[in-house]
Amino acid sequence: MSEHNWCHGPECHTKHTTDRIRGVKGSKVLRTRKIKQHQYIVGTQWGFFCGQGCQNDFWKKYATQIVAIAPRTEALETPILNPERKTHTYTYGMNDEYSYNRTSTKIEVDESRQS
Repeated sequence: MSEHNWCHGPECHTKHTTDRIRGVKGSKVLRTRKIKQHQYIVGTQWGFFCGQGCQNDFWKKYATQIVAIAPRTEALETPILNPERKTHTYTYGMNDEYSYNRTSTKIEVDESRQS
């Protein structure tokens, strides 16, 4: 495995930042950034992009082609148990003169129907 990747952002080499400037006087260029590979970024998007802007540029340019590799033709579903809804009443104030309700829904996966 290489110690670095080049940023995959299609416009990375056009961004006007001083860390991208390379070359000798008279033949300077803006260069794509190197991304040092280490255990925290290998296998994540940060192993391929120097920043969120370059990642967004990549998606804008290549999203249709990427999705064409493995198109989704139907929705995926995860079986769940019947959701359990609970309403809690909270009171506050000197003599509990104020109250409000908060409803929460507990969703659990139905392990017996997992494929």
